[in-house]
Amino acid sequence: MKILFMGTPDFAVPSLRALLQDGHELLGVFTQPDKPKNRGMKLQAPPVKEVALEAGIPLFQPEKMRDGTALAILHELKPELIVVAAYGRILPREILDVPEYGCINVHSSLLPKYRGAAPIHWAILNGDAESGVTIMHMAEALDAGDIISQARTPIDPDETVGELHDRLAIMGAELLVQTVQNIACGKAKRTPQEEAEVTLAPMLSRALSPMQWERPARELHNQVRGLTPWPSATAMLAGKQYKVWKTAVLDRITDAAPGTILEAGEAGIQIACGNGTVLRIDELQAEGKRRMLVSDFLRGNSLQ
Repeated sequence: MKILFMGTPDFAVPSLRALLQDGHELLGVFTQPDKPKNRGMKLQAPPVKEVALEAGIPLFQPEKMRDGTALAILHELKPELIVVAAYGRILPREILDVPEYGCINVHSSLLPKYRGAAPIHWAILNGDAESGVTIMHMAEALDAGDIISQARTPIDPDETVGELHDRLAIMGAELLVQTVQNIACGKAKRTPQEEAEVTLAPMLSRALSPMQWERPARELHNQVRGLTPWPSATAMLAGKQYKVWKTAVLDRITDAAPGTILEAGEAGIQIACGNGTVLRIDELQAEGKRRMLVSDFLRGNSLQ
């Protein structure tokens, strides 16, 4: 099938590679423009761009999707299908209408749950036991198109956003190949989303970072897992703020007030939380310092 691919970050890379390996004709790749990063503010290419250049696929990085530039490229290329995976841009109706088989999207949730920019993060923040990927036909409304196929996977109680992200990226690529084959031979089904079951996954912000010790340890553990690596959970310990990178929920009950440091040693920092639960901090980062194990941190710092 003649396909135009649109994607930008690491999540999209397995899907692009899978289409190449499955023998489809990749007419071109759309990805977002290079952006300045880090302290030097050097322009950095999106991961999808690097794969496209490596494979010799024509590359396009339009600044806008509504000024006619992107539409003109599509009319010239004449794709049969557009595949989108974490492109980061809303496609207007005139682009959605170009391909014969439409535009499909690889989304990292079980729609209609978690429409929006951060579905993996919110699944973990909310302590979900299951996640997955959805391939859907694209509509003008955000993540609202008909579902074609889905794949499910359990979430480990200690799994981080990064770990689940990488698993879902591979699952999405595998499901995409199967779905494109079904579309090509007319076997793909369309299932409208149940609007009553829609939940949203908005962009993250630092307002989500502060840890409140009145909450149960499991909720705080999910907060740490769901905000890594950005914006990261933060905690006040002995009057100073730290980024918290790794925690564990202990099988221990306490009657100490939430926020009380119960122990601080080689095994970590144990803190009383809501409902008598206990959270252990295993890795943290002081302001202006590197991330480190608590055992290393306590060699140069003391906590009462």
